[in-house]
Amino acid sequence: MDGMKIGVYPGTFDPVTRGHMDIIERAMQIVDKLIVGVAINADKGPMFSLDERVEMLSEEVAELNLKPGQSIEPRPFDNLLMHFVLSCDATIIVRGLRAVSDFEYEFQMAGMNRRLEPGVETVFLMASDKYQLIASRLVKEIGILGGDVSHFVSPRVTERLLAKFAEINGNK
Repeated sequence: MDGMKIGVYPGTFDPVTRGHMDIIERAMQIVDKLIVGVAINADKGPMFSLDERVEMLSEEVAELNLKPGQSIEPRPFDNLLMHFVLSCDATIIVRGLRAVSDFEYEFQMAGMNRRLEPGVETVFLMASDKYQLIASRLVKEIGILGGDVSHFVSPRVTERLLAKFAEINGNK
């Protein structure tokens, strides 16, 4: 693993969106191995279980065309991000930015992470124009109210969302 650049892209991924996938694909231009850290984050009240989110990500990244020697591994975590990053032997944290409102929070987090572990860099990737407005929270809100979410997530994720919405709406 000498000389291999390992990055961690952390998030809740509830569900994984086209915006997330755009960041993952672009991160592969700067790292050899990307660990997609799926946070438990019970505070956000995820719609999908941790296992479901890891499984969705695994299915989505399996479709990507990687260069020889590259890999992407979705992996759950429930500890401090910096502890997770170090346990992965990573030296890069990848974060996506959609808007100026994301920047202030991410800037503060990057500063704190840098204080915790100066050897780990945070790299910010700006969301592509067509994905800047996509947020998992909004995708869920649109879908639960009967809107079409297929523009924001893959067909596989759309199917999972529709099944989850039917389950939720059936319980009302």
